Amino acid sequence: MAVAEAQLYAKVSNKQRSRSTSALLEPLLARGFPAHIAQKALVATGQKTIEDAAKWLHSHCNDPSLDDPIPQEYALYLCPTGRLHSRLQDFWKESKRQCGKNRAHEVFPHVTLCDFFTCEDQKVELLYDILKRVGDSFSQRFPPSISLTLHASPSYLGFFVDDSQANVLKELAVAFSSEASALADCHVKPSLKQFHLTLAHRFYPHHQKTLEQLAKCINPGEPCQWVAALYSRDMRFVHYQRLRALFQYKPQNIDELLINAGDLIYVDPRQQSDVSEGWVVGTSHRTGCRGFLPENYTERAHESDTWVKHREYVFETASRSLTKTEKDVKLNGEAHNPSLSRSVTNVLSLQNAALQRGVLMMRHGERVDQVFGKSWLQQCLTADGSYYRADLNFPSSLPRRKDSMKQFECDPPLSCCGIFQSRLTGEALLEQEVTVSYVYSSPALRCVQTAQHVLQGLKLNQKVKIRVEPGLFEWTKWEASRAIPNFMTVAELVEASYDIDTSYRGNFPLSSLVPSESYEDYVSRSSAVIKQIITACPTKGKGVILIVGHGSSLAPLTRALTGLPNRDSRDFAQMVRKIPSLGMCFCEELKGENKWQMANPPVKTLTHGANAAFNWRNAIMED
Repeated sequence: MAVAEAQLYAKVSNKQRSRSTSALLEPLLARGFPAHIAQKALVATGQKTIEDAAKWLHSHCNDPSLDDPIPQEYALYLCPTGRLHSRLQDFWKESKRQCGKNRAHEVFPHVTLCDFFTCEDQKVELLYDILKRVGDSFSQRFPPSISLTLHASPSYLGFFVDDSQANVLKELAVAFSSEASALADCHVKPSLKQFHLTLAHRFYPHHQKTLEQLAKCINPGEPCQWVAALYSRDMRFVHYQRLRALFQYKPQNIDELLINAGDLIYVDPRQQSDVSEGWVVGTSHRTGCRGFLPENYTERAHESDTWVKHREYVFETASRSLTKTEKDVKLNGEAHNPSLSRSVTNVLSLQNAALQRGVLMMRHGERVDQVFGKSWLQQCLTADGSYYRADLNFPSSLPRRKDSMKQFECDPPLSCCGIFQSRLTGEALLEQEVTVSYVYSSPALRCVQTAQHVLQGLKLNQKVKIRVEPGLFEWTKWEASRAIPNFMTVAELVEASYDIDTSYRGNFPLSSLVPSESYEDYVSRSSAVIKQIITACPTKGKGVILIVGHGSSLAPLTRALTGLPNRDSRDFAQMVRKIPSLGMCFCEELKGENKWQMANPPVKTLTHGANAAFNWRNAIMED
């Protein structure tokens, strides 16, 4: 048992437990469920219906922690509803699109009244009563509207609550915490600092200006009804990442996890170092079971997606009819008329009109040694050294090269599935009417082949030529041979019918690639090559520059282009292993600003399952 988990058990093991008389609990007890497990199910579902609790119990029948005495953690938040909430959600969406995810995106818009505290399962109903009673006592004193002033710093952006109104909120928080501590035996700390509603937190400083511009489009005087809501979370997974399953996965081995589309998974980043590439180990929020699952079946979810809302108290505040003068609010201390604000939608449309070039960066398709191992070539050679196709996923033939065929071991081609992946991606780009004007490729054969088949899918082969750029080769420290591979020459690629731009001269000659280069040197090389590519491509028109590289290419190229700082080398390998075949990043240029920003790629990702080798004789004929 982990040390932290053991401390949780010790924290709750000596507490006295009294039996609840909940009307929801009795029917579950009548069905034969033990009281502590039935109570746990009710709390985990927000004590709403017997059906919800019964469904939870059925899903958690194999949960190894079902008997654990660890309680939930609870927090009391003041949440906006109505038009203000809609404007805040618009900001959330657009700030994430333009500047990437920051800490504020993990949780919905709120003002913290009481931060997380623990409460025993059988005493949670007391919290509901306390919330109702405290809400009633403050209903007449609650401000008819809450004045919000925008505050910005290099790492924080949000609305501060006016002092006079904040004092009422503090009294409300103190009243709830005092009663909860006394009646429900909880240690509750009310929030006594500056009351605020966070818009962005822990973002890169160079994004501050963009975030402030988006925030100024929010009119904090929009009609709003405030709700005090009680939420809970599983305290065991506070520091875990959340993933959401995009597809169903049925286990093929006993240590794998069954997931359905929409399932939420808790993943501890500290436990992933020994996991095979493309897999993660996690715990299902729906079932409580733990196991391995394919990472490309998931996407990142928000922290609050796994929280449970228990009860809420709505403060009935009649909207006052304000005069034009009263409608003026303050943003950063300056008078601002909401009628002159542009909506986030208008800002977006103006920015889209200003977009110019785009850069689509992708990892190559499935390589043959990724499926058949490093000794794949030995499986395909006859006694006289001729190539033959030992499996349908091997390429039908290998391109001719002047040096030894053995060089393919260090410069492997795509598998047939890799060719299919690449062509399918090109066809998808064609359907989205993406105009590719330039194509750059790493000198690795798998990258050149990927670029070729993407162009075929786009029906641009022979129209757009591939520029082979040695500077796009992957981090040389990861080369197993500790030497730079002998790539096929431009002449050999042309002879093999690849559409190569023979007039192009790379920014980095092959001789400049150094074996086992440092991480800093690799990042510096990537930064230099992307800047040289952008400079070499004319600024007229709105064509896309397609760059085909490696899993290690995406982060350094995009971060250099958008001005983001380099990722820490200790996290780099962990990030790269999550990038699947044909994984893509897209950057778009803001016209006239000489700036680039990340955006969603023009096509969806390609996800598929494994297909193991099949021996009919062993499987069918033998007993």
